[in-house]
Amino acid sequence: MDTPPEATTPGKGSPRSIGLGLVLLCLGSTLIVGFAAKAPCVSGDWSDGRQYRLLCYTDIIPLLTTEQLAGGRLPFIDACTTIPDQRCDEYPVLTMYFMRAAGWFSDANYRGFFAANATLLWLCAALVTVALYAVVGVRALYFALAPTLLVYGTMNWDLLAVALATAALVSFFDGRDVMAGVLLGLGASAKFYPAMLALPLIAQRLQDQQPDRGIRLGWGAAGSWIVVNVPFMIAAPSAWLTFFRFNSQRCADFDSLWAIGWRYLHDGAGAACSQTATINVASFTALMLLVIVVWWAKQCRFPDFPRWTLAFPILVAFLLTSKVYSPQYGLWLLPLFALALPGLRTFVAFSLTDLAVFVTRFRWFGHLAGTSGVQQWMFELAVVLRAAVLVWCLLQWIRREPEVLPSFEPDGELGMAPA
Repeated sequence: MDTPPEATTPGKGSPRSIGLGLVLLCLGSTLIVGFAAKAPCVSGDWSDGRQYRLLCYTDIIPLLTTEQLAGGRLPFIDACTTIPDQRCDEYPVLTMYFMRAAGWFSDANYRGFFAANATLLWLCAALVTVALYAVVGVRALYFALAPTLLVYGTMNWDLLAVALATAALVSFFDGRDVMAGVLLGLGASAKFYPAMLALPLIAQRLQDQQPDRGIRLGWGAAGSWIVVNVPFMIAAPSAWLTFFRFNSQRCADFDSLWAIGWRYLHDGAGAACSQTATINVASFTALMLLVIVVWWAKQCRFPDFPRWTLAFPILVAFLLTSKVYSPQYGLWLLPLFALALPGLRTFVAFSLTDLAVFVTRFRWFGHLAGTSGVQQWMFELAVVLRAAVLVWCLLQWIRREPEVLPSFEPDGELGMAPA
């Protein structure tokens, strides 16, 4: 007998304790404050170290030049001018053309380029908020008021992938499996992480005894990814492979546990760069083992837990075991805090440690650049604390009793069930 949609859909049919307009107003406030925080950097003149001193760094400004988006160059199709120690076309197809679209509105103007990108990213944030509100009501505030959104929303282009992944989850909850797959494939064409969500969604359909729907979801994801990527694979294979080459060859980033561990165990961060291949294998192996252990632990405690909720621990496990934890990756988790682990304590703890990493990261960069800042150990302590909070989130997810129709009545925590 098929499992009814209500049994695996979070908050379906639940009452709304606040209106969508108020949630969007909260989102607007977060985005405006975030825009104001980045404003000192949008001129492109960073000669005084303001990007570190004022904590206004954003990838959007330097990448206008490094991705050679001034003028009409088409990413991948038109070759990049070779510049020593500089990469070009290093992002997946949809992200590159998202940037390209913003560039058409601004050309070589840094302020205009930032404004165009911010506007498009704000639209993505609005889509995420509306989608979350449609499913879990007031819990959309986990995204709309997140400090992580404030500091990272316009640092890079991850909100595009977050919007596509969230829309895919909502389509899945609504029973539109092909559309969910298509959106995941598009999301994976903007950033790799939405591809990781396909496994728990397909597993949910198997749990629902609806394997055909899971297959359609999988084909939808593969099909949309192929449609977007194959033309560039054929027309410019070397340029298209830049993203994959770069990520396989890059050293463990200093804000990953790998780099910190290697620095203390092998006397210097440079040792990690000499072991990139080893770290690649170890990182993948650690990810697989952690996902299996968490899945097994949850299954032992709650055998019938909704399999789609594995999306949360899979992403957390990736962030813990990956050799790269770029600052804005925290945006990936925000919708899933609202959907799969709606506990205010875990959310606040993650937000505070994520914010601590942001501040100490760029203040340490300031110290390296010769301006005032903090020592490396302070930054690394913040990274370790954030990792500890993520481990706590995994434990809370394992312990949390699955919810079917959660109540959003006020209970002192924004109406959210405790983790």
